[in-house]
Amino acid sequence: MNKLLIIDGMNLVRRIHAAQPNESDVTGLKERVNGACRKLLKFHAPTHATIVWDGDAISWRKVLYEDYKKGRKPMPEALANGLNDIKTYLAEHHIHSIDAESEADDVIATLATKLVNIDGEAIIVSTDKGFSQLNHPNIKQWDHFNQTYLTIEEMEKKLGIERTQLIDYLALAGDSGNKIPGVPGIGPKSAVELLRIYRSLANIYNSIDKVGSKQAKKLEEGKQMARLSYKLVQLKTDMPLCANLKQFRIEKSDPA
Repeated sequence: MNKLLIIDGMNLVRRIHAAQPNESDVTGLKERVNGACRKLLKFHAPTHATIVWDGDAISWRKVLYEDYKKGRKPMPEALANGLNDIKTYLAEHHIHSIDAESEADDVIATLATKLVNIDGEAIIVSTDKGFSQLNHPNIKQWDHFNQTYLTIEEMEKKLGIERTQLIDYLALAGDSGNKIPGVPGIGPKSAVELLRIYRSLANIYNSIDKVGSKQAKKLEEGKQMARLSYKLVQLKTDMPLCANLKQFRIEKSDPA
């Protein structure tokens, strides 16, 4: 079986960079990132591996909603200037990159989905909870920093929802990290309770006359935001990929 390790580049590198004492030490950063990748390869023993990077183009989410990811800290200058060196260094050590046009998340989701559709296995290295929506037994998510798998069961327990309700939950409660609005006035607790009773976002709006008057008013006033948020949180799994799986094969001679 093909097993593809997909590393969320900026998710990994920004956290490694934030933890190092001298932020302008690009050489040290390259070595730390390479070391992390080597550790991942050794532990997961994939047949293929790639690291996916965010691109500079405006995301389709930003086009839909101007405030998407508004206020997020820009990439530190030293890291931005050293990013190409990091990619080159990793390529020299047989870890090849894919540069997304805009956001890496959709490319990662597409890669993982395509692989499991041909009976492969994908391991996504990222701490982003949004990947839980892919919800496939052959798609796993690994938190490199806590050295643990992020399971669907843990997500269900933490948020208090079922695996099929993640997108509906975020459409209602929003996602502060990405500045996805959700329905104004409907917080996480209310979202969980509504989904417990009505099961889905569509059912909530189809049963709006049964919801308490205060919540019903918020839901009616926030209907467009709910629809918008529902679109924003969904991962695209059909992105065009200018890559072939063979490019990312781990050669047996590669040092793990």
